[in-house]
Amino acid sequence: MLRKTAQKGFTIVELLIVIVVIGILAALVLNTFSGVQARARDTERQTDINSLATQLEVYYNDNGHYPAPKDVVSDTWISANLKGLDLNALRAPGKSSNSVKDNAISASKDEYGYQVTKVDGTACDNTAGGGADCAKFVLSYEKESLGAGETNPLKKNSLN
Repeated sequence: MLRKTAQKGFTIVELLIVIVVIGILAALVLNTFSGVQARARDTERQTDINSLATQLEVYYNDNGHYPAPKDVVSDTWISANLKGLDLNALRAPGKSSNSVKDNAISASKDEYGYQVTKVDGTACDNTAGGGADCAKFVLSYEKESLGAGETNPLKKNSLN
């Protein structure tokens, strides 16, 4: 008459093993996801620099020189003179204002550097509206995740 009823359920050891496995999988997914975001921001930086370089070359073809660095940091000047350039290309990922630093090499992932020189490599006129002697430029930016053989800052030179 006495019946023993079987108890159903998981033991504490089984539950702990499942929790540990889920924790390991979650850590792997989060680590991979953060790497993807960093690579996406790096791709955005590279695209921004390539867009700016293309528009600077167009400006050079039209005017015979590159703009002075003081001009390139001004959204108003950019809108008036580099009409094919979206102002967002001048903003580092996550930034809301122009991230171009005049006569500088990029020192962080939150800025782009723009340097111009004369043909002989010496500094050219950096006054706003100047730059008639600017014959070469270097754009620079920093990546969050460097590939093999890459070092910060990365640079893009003018075609001249």
